[in-house]
Amino acid sequence: MNKVVLFLSIISLGITSCTVDNSPKLLFDGENTDMWQTAGEVVADNGVLLLNEGATLTLKSGEYSDFELKVKARTIGSGKGYIAFHTDSPDKGYRVALNNDLESPEWWTKTGSLLSVRNLTKSIVNTNEWFDLNIRVEGKSITVLLNGSEVVEYTEPASPYRTTEHATKLLSSGKFAIQSTEGTIEFESIEVTPLSSTADITQQQALAIDETTDHIIKLHQENFPVLDYHVHLKGLTAEEAAKQARKHGINYALAPNCGVGFPITNDEEVLTYIEEMKGQPFIQAMQGEGREWPQTFSAEIREKFDYVFTDALTFTDTKGRRTRLWIPEEVFIEDEQQYMDLIVQKIVDVMQEPMDVYVNPNFLPEVMNDRYDEFWTDERMDKVINALVETDKVLEINHRYEIPNKAFIIKAKDAGLKFTFGTNNADGDFGKMEYCIKMKEECGLSSEDMYKPNMIM
Repeated sequence: MNKVVLFLSIISLGITSCTVDNSPKLLFDGENTDMWQTAGEVVADNGVLLLNEGATLTLKSGEYSDFELKVKARTIGSGKGYIAFHTDSPDKGYRVALNNDLESPEWWTKTGSLLSVRNLTKSIVNTNEWFDLNIRVEGKSITVLLNGSEVVEYTEPASPYRTTEHATKLLSSGKFAIQSTEGTIEFESIEVTPLSSTADITQQQALAIDETTDHIIKLHQENFPVLDYHVHLKGLTAEEAAKQARKHGINYALAPNCGVGFPITNDEEVLTYIEEMKGQPFIQAMQGEGREWPQTFSAEIREKFDYVFTDALTFTDTKGRRTRLWIPEEVFIEDEQQYMDLIVQKIVDVMQEPMDVYVNPNFLPEVMNDRYDEFWTDERMDKVINALVETDKVLEINHRYEIPNKAFIIKAKDAGLKFTFGTNNADGDFGKMEYCIKMKEECGLSSEDMYKPNMIM
């Protein structure tokens, strides 16, 4: 009897494997939209499928759970939209962004973003250029690739965090939908391959981020730009940084240290660095080091970065001694209050330098830091904030040093300043911007308070 059951089981498996069609299926053949339900201005012409603003496509038939969707697309000018999957209409399911508009006020949802779950601040493809977009779903894993490079790796946990607005963004099964939300988007090919997933979902979710305690997913869900504006390649390579960014769902802005005695010392080395970074999924910033950096690097070179930042930790004291505030041996204090006034004046002086963002803000030497709030009086805070406002500078909230304090941030917000969140990591293990997020919540910062990089590179 057992042999008969085993034989029938084998036959059943054989029939099942023969009936599952895992071959690629064209969803657009370059000629017509017969497979799609359309709304708005949808045109198929000369092998290109065009959707103008507000137009939608919804696949008429098919039920896809695990799959690989391959699309060749391009955005025209400021055109933008998305591809939805596991849905039966354009307003449900997960969405992957099509958006290469560098001028958009919502600058943190670029092409490849798994919208509201893994938003991307940098697109590695350009508007008016064809690109390959792959979306792969296996079990609870979602991977998005642009021109063959992974830009999103997300595993949906057992208890995903979703707001009411995004409650339908969960893995299930369903059709595909496409919508143009602004301007024009075009498609040259759309192809899907059903997958017979053998993924161990229990194992996948065991390795997933616990979203019941994760602050990063909450930022994505409220459509807040998730960017660490101050990351160095210290203790990790660019490839390792990209992998870590995908894992945590945090975008990184990489900043080389530029100045006398630092890794990059002249214009030519900047150009070499920029060439090496082409195609990388990072916003590119420059950190000016010391007080000589404005003369060391030309304005033309500085403007090749998305933004430039510096701090006020290095200066010459009243007796002509070079001071680096983070090195105790270089801090010479005779009168603490006078020294504090000197620090404040040096910060104000730095605001005249050709930078965008003031980082490591209001740093105090170790010997004074235990009385941080005492030294940072209202008068001193106001002096620095006025200098920031007058020179149109941006203020960093720094995770590594947990500065500036809440009182200063609230004053800065009331003065209309913009902010960045920055880690200034010393190695490859640098957290998830916990202090920055804490200050965001306590000081009531919104996406409108955050600085928009120039998006040059």
